[in-house]
Amino acid sequence: MAWKPHFTVAAVVEQNGRYLLVEEQTEEGIRINQPAGHWEPGERLVDAAVREALEETAHAFAPTHLLGIYNWTRPTGDITYLRFAFIGTVGESLPGRQLDEGILRAVWMSYDEMRADASRRRSPLVLRCVEDHRAGRRFPLDLLTHHE
Repeated sequence: MAWKPHFTVAAVVEQNGRYLLVEEQTEEGIRINQPAGHWEPGERLVDAAVREALEETAHAFAPTHLLGIYNWTRPTGDITYLRFAFIGTVGESLPGRQLDEGILRAVWMSYDEMRADASRRRSPLVLRCVEDHRAGRRFPLDLLTHHE
């Protein structure tokens, strides 16, 4: 079988010192993660981040910057992820919007709350993205070129 990494996108949103996360049901139990998911065929990366944030939080996400590109292989070694994380803003939650299957709820957490319990994080990328955001890491969205 050929090696095939999983390409994902994530939305990193901070308001008043708190970060928008989701609680999701996983094979390992309930975990927290940024609104994130797989990049789908025919999508621009930035559009995938907008879609995933809406599907998982019921908030419309407006990307402003690329935070970074992250590589992580699960400890079992069976899946390697390449994550494109975007910084942006969200409006109010859209009432009546159904969340994706497996997503229990959207939550706002402080950096200290996220750091307090590593066992609740879906992957090490959750905290790493927040730390990079706090450090001021930002790249323009036009760093990504989509050739039509």
